Amino acid sequence: MSLSYPVASDHQLARLLQIGTVLEEVVEARAEKHYETLPDAERDVAIEELLREAAEESAGHRKRLEELMGELEADPVAYEEIEQLVAARYESDTDTDGVLYDQLASEETAYKFYDDLIGAIEASDVEFSIARARLLETLREIRDDEAEGVEKVTRLMEAR
Repeated sequence: MSLSYPVASDHQLARLLQIGTVLEEVVEARAEKHYETLPDAERDVAIEELLREAAEESAGHRKRLEELMGELEADPVAYEEIEQLVAARYESDTDTDGVLYDQLASEETAYKFYDDLIGAIEASDVEFSIARARLLETLREIRDDEAEGVEKVTRLMEAR
């Protein structure tokens, strides 16, 4: 499945939204893990707040994506299959130069996924069982949140 082509059906859209939920799970889990394992030498209020906010934001995004999937007239794909797709294509490399670089990679990956998904939906002439305007509005809001996350991490990195 590629986001370089228009979304062709409710089933494909549901699968792509599931990829988004798993991607959000990855971002949330990585932020929580970093928060819990941050060495004392790197502990700082700004980093802790950034990681906490990232985890909370990802949980909220997951909920919004699940609501959209619930409105689609499509059978869900097994999460194990989706997790494999995410790991192969969207999960950031775990060998990073630190917590902030890893968080930046997660935020950029999520932004790119949503930007590509929006483009694939906009290029589609298929009528989905969910209102296109609502779908795109939700995805644009999530993408914008990810863009803000990239900016926050970048500002924090520059301040160091």
